[in-house]
Amino acid sequence: MNEKNYTKWNIVLGWVSFAIALITYSLTLEPTVSAWDVGEYIATSVKLEVGHPPGAPLFQMLGAFFAMFTPDVTQIAKMVNFMSALASAFTILFMFWTISNLALKLSEKTGNISKGKRIAVLGSSLVGSLTYTFSDSFWFSAVEGEVYAMSSFLMALLFWLGLKWESEIHTPRGNKWLVLISFVVGLSFGVHILSLLVIPAIVMLYFFKTYKNINLKTSAIATVFSVFVLILVFKFIFPFTLKFFSASELFFVNSIGLPFNSGSIIAAIILVALFFFGLKFTRKKNKLTANTLILSLLFIVIGFSSWMMLPIRANANTTINENNPSSARELLAYYDREQYGDANVFYDTYYSNKYSDERNRENPTRDDKPKYEKKVVKGKDRYVIVNIYKDVLPNYSDKHKGFIPRMVNPSSEEMYKAIAGIPKNSKRRPTFAENIKFMISYQFGYMYGRYFMWNFIGRQNDIQGRLDVFNGNWLSGINFIDEARLGSQEMLPWQALLNKGRNTYYFLPLLLGLVGLFFQIKWDKQNFFTLFLFFAFTGFAIIFYTNPRPFEPRERDYAVVGSFYIFAIWVGFGVLALYEYLKNFATHKKVALGVTVATLLAVPTLMAYQNWDDHDRSNRYTTHLNAQAYLESTDPNAIMFTIGDNDTFPLWYMQEVEGIRTDVKLVNTSLFQTDWYIDQMKKKSYDADPIPSELTHDEYKYGTLDVAYYFQELFPQLKDSVLELKDFMKWIRSNSKRTFYDLDEDGNPEKILPTNKIRIPVHKENVLKYGIVAQKDADKIVPYIDITIDRAIAKNTILMLDILNNFNWEKPIYFTGGSNTDSEYVWLKDYLQLDGVAFKLVPIKTPTKVYNENGQMVRELTLFDIGRIDTEKMYNNIQKWDWRNINDGKIYLDEQTKRNVISLRNSLMRLSAAFSEEGDTIKAIEVLDLSLEKMPIEDFDHYSLSMEYPEMYYKLGEVKKARKNAEDLIRLFKEKLIWFSTFSSEDFDIIFEEFDVTFRYLYRGIIDQVSRYDTDQEFIKELQDEFNKTLNLFQHIMPEDAE
Repeated sequence: MNEKNYTKWNIVLGWVSFAIALITYSLTLEPTVSAWDVGEYIATSVKLEVGHPPGAPLFQMLGAFFAMFTPDVTQIAKMVNFMSALASAFTILFMFWTISNLALKLSEKTGNISKGKRIAVLGSSLVGSLTYTFSDSFWFSAVEGEVYAMSSFLMALLFWLGLKWESEIHTPRGNKWLVLISFVVGLSFGVHILSLLVIPAIVMLYFFKTYKNINLKTSAIATVFSVFVLILVFKFIFPFTLKFFSASELFFVNSIGLPFNSGSIIAAIILVALFFFGLKFTRKKNKLTANTLILSLLFIVIGFSSWMMLPIRANANTTINENNPSSARELLAYYDREQYGDANVFYDTYYSNKYSDERNRENPTRDDKPKYEKKVVKGKDRYVIVNIYKDVLPNYSDKHKGFIPRMVNPSSEEMYKAIAGIPKNSKRRPTFAENIKFMISYQFGYMYGRYFMWNFIGRQNDIQGRLDVFNGNWLSGINFIDEARLGSQEMLPWQALLNKGRNTYYFLPLLLGLVGLFFQIKWDKQNFFTLFLFFAFTGFAIIFYTNPRPFEPRERDYAVVGSFYIFAIWVGFGVLALYEYLKNFATHKKVALGVTVATLLAVPTLMAYQNWDDHDRSNRYTTHLNAQAYLESTDPNAIMFTIGDNDTFPLWYMQEVEGIRTDVKLVNTSLFQTDWYIDQMKKKSYDADPIPSELTHDEYKYGTLDVAYYFQELFPQLKDSVLELKDFMKWIRSNSKRTFYDLDEDGNPEKILPTNKIRIPVHKENVLKYGIVAQKDADKIVPYIDITIDRAIAKNTILMLDILNNFNWEKPIYFTGGSNTDSEYVWLKDYLQLDGVAFKLVPIKTPTKVYNENGQMVRELTLFDIGRIDTEKMYNNIQKWDWRNINDGKIYLDEQTKRNVISLRNSLMRLSAAFSEEGDTIKAIEVLDLSLEKMPIEDFDHYSLSMEYPEMYYKLGEVKKARKNAEDLIRLFKEKLIWFSTFSSEDFDIIFEEFDVTFRYLYRGIIDQVSRYDTDQEFIKELQDEFNKTLNLFQHIMPEDAE
């Protein structure tokens, strides 16, 4: 193969890899909305709205473009998802050409370029790029409408452009690639800043190409400089541009008296003029380097001009308008993620500070950031600071601070201590050694190390790991290795073996990658160091910077795929290495082809085979079903309080994109703590009316009414007083000095409350008129509802009380039930009605606490049991649920889907039980059958939540169905116990807790149900005998005293 043919085949095979990737991702594409942020990204893309900080305007604009290619609103999500698939396929294309570029340089250093060597280079490129194509974490992002796929594309494109620049850097027009790199860097700000982490690697390419005196010292200096360039772009150029616009806006509006946005326009003109005269001057003076740098800076600015979309659309008052970045100042706050607070990765406060709350003696307080709002003052536009920001934040002493603080979140204290080996009752500051131990063992080890192994060794299952041996671990498929870490791998339960997330690669990708890595170290140290820097910044640096705590709401492997990209390049180099080692055993061409085919089969083909079933999201509509179930649980014109991502973003998608139940007002209680979101809730959205509220913007603006406190000591005379809600809200709104108290004695008084007992009146006529309660239950309606609030209530709770004070029982209010916290229900758990998967507020008391004869509480109901049920209403609501193909056994049911199904199953089981209590056996059986038909026990895990099926069927007289469910559950528990029995006595401690729950509670519980309700003594004896046989398997663990 000569050079000309090589160039042709390099192009052809690059596009072949692109085609394979695009076909793969298109065939496995999610056809609709999926969990987490996807619903938000799709919803904000379609109509160019404003999503959460730090924003992704370029992604949204491209999403809107792709959405234009379908007139069917139900296909819009698929088109946005396809955008990710296309971006991912282009990632593979540029990866192929990146590998071929580097592999050719590597092969040149091992000797003359022969025909066989060129074939081996192409084989390396194909194997490396397809390995990444079928890798676990990258494939996950490739089939959903999230920013990570496009971010990976920009990262791959940037590095490829860096290689093109390096190869032509000494040519007359070689710096055109630098200008293009700068433009793509600017574009990256419009998708995700992860792409910027390739910058140090590009700087090192430049260094190794242009610098002659390369040694350890100069390389170290260049590395530090490369990090400086990254910081310059990430922390200075873009933020400084925003700060310049912000300062200009403030100056020209507040000081000169010009209208709003004048300062931003003037700043833009100044910026254009600076670039124009800078380019003109450097060209005239023939200062080539300065001209190139200015031109590059200009193209960075042009690239991140996509951010102009955010203030433009924010000023249009779009329905979704998070943080409302409508001016230059607000846009800066949006980019800086000011709502999330400040975190210093190098020096900060440990969790242990909560025990002393010790302030700095010299400076006990520090300033907050001023919050500007647009106001018209005496007929003139002004930006007015609305918050007290001087000396309002605590400035903690250094006693509980440390260098490189990892353990900072008080809510994770228990796990911090367990991982770092700190005594449970310790209140001291963690030592530096304990801090580093946590970082290395958990963050770099358990998190990053496990994610890396998933992609190149294999994965145990698709369930989130929590430092246990059952879920989320890496798995090779080689038993003696896996058993050394995870215990016995003999007699595994079928549900473990059949989990589609169980993928084993037998170390083959890892070994091939290590061969390639060491081969590059041997022959091309400079490019190895460049790749290693890329690897470190997109892996370890991300973990270090984000400082993840145990345990995040979901696994975070998608954030570190850039490092897997680099290791896949080394996998490709492994092919070239094997060729070099084996080339003398046959003709070079045969060896090159043989090694290529063998490694293609051993690595990417194996990975594709193993990973296909758990990455195939085609024809899956489970998140869509869950969102629809929430919305269809509500009455017309309802207000629904949501809490987190998965009970909010998919619902936004349903309303914004598909126009489903746009009459429902969705109120996210997490966002409800911000003034901009409250403002938006007080406006009409879609077909939903504004929230009923009297509080004005000035009463809940930033820094005002953030928290209100109750201290009995301040109003002892009102100890047992119950205050009417309208009077309570009058107190809240009052500016009287007696409603404030300086708790910290810092000169900033806080709102205090006269009592913690509130009475909410009930307008019975409206309750019946607007269908909040059915006429048949009119006699159950209470005249008022008394609640007891916490000692401190936040702004979102105050606003929820404001709604209760003004809705006059004229519209239904719902809660999604996404949290067990009393405040999320405004302490109204005793007054809920389950209408599907959402709870409606009703003035009928259904106690959640059970008391004995002596008035002592003996039990409190869980979220699975609270609320009454109107069987007719709930039955009608569940008929609207579009189950589609959830039970066809073909779609991939991931962990999140199975979590969502918990609510659906529980609701149907509770409805069946309610029908049974009413004596409607036919409908009770119908609903119970429906739950099992749509959600078979074995397919959806969480078996403990299916424990009631046998008992329920027995009570309904369905003995055969009761027995079948009992046998199915026993089989599942027994399989797990048989696996446990293969553990040695030395290893048994690691699974004892799970064994105990499975044996004593689950298995024994089913036996007890059968014994209690079944009349067939032979059947009972058969199950008892089987139980005893299973117990006998553990004689080596507890031979004498086991029962």
